Amino acid sequence: MSKPKTALLVIDVQQSFLHRPYWDDTELPAFRHHLQALIAGAEARGVPVVNILHEDGDGPFSAASGLVKPLDWLSHTPAATFVKHVHNAIIGSGLQEWLDERGITRLVVSGIRTEQCCETTTRVASDLGYEVDFVTDATLTFAMTHPVSGRTYSPAEIREKTELVLSGRFARIASVDDALAAM
Repeated sequence: MSKPKTALLVIDVQQSFLHRPYWDDTELPAFRHHLQALIAGAEARGVPVVNILHEDGDGPFSAASGLVKPLDWLSHTPAATFVKHVHNAIIGSGLQEWLDERGITRLVVSGIRTEQCCETTTRVASDLGYEVDFVTDATLTFAMTHPVSGRTYSPAEIREKTELVLSGRFARIASVDDALAAM
């Protein structure tokens, strides 16, 4: 039995985030290391790497800001780049058509905002019938404060919650090595 045709999604790893008040680069070195290893491994296996950028509103995510472009340290040449205007990378961006034209049935998800655009993309992809590996150590998020209780959740707690709700339902939770071994 052959392996499913795979693509690596690099979601919202863009300069816009550097201009948000919640930006915290404490976990950036580990994220950067894991993401770069995932990208390099995918490229070495001939797996297309697809950049997804988020554009909306009139702030740092607006086209006019000049910030809707990859972070400077992303040095790969993507197979394709898509701009999304909603939280998932698939619907309305042209990505689904691109994947279908290439017979891609398995997605490896990485990027910024573990619990938002990465998780939402994973859920939508699963609902559309794609197999999904969610590579948590190649996602980045930031502390968040609950609007009612006032409790602040750490990035580690948010990642753990995302793994809990995605695992076995919407995705296989994978390390960089696990995802690369399945490519």
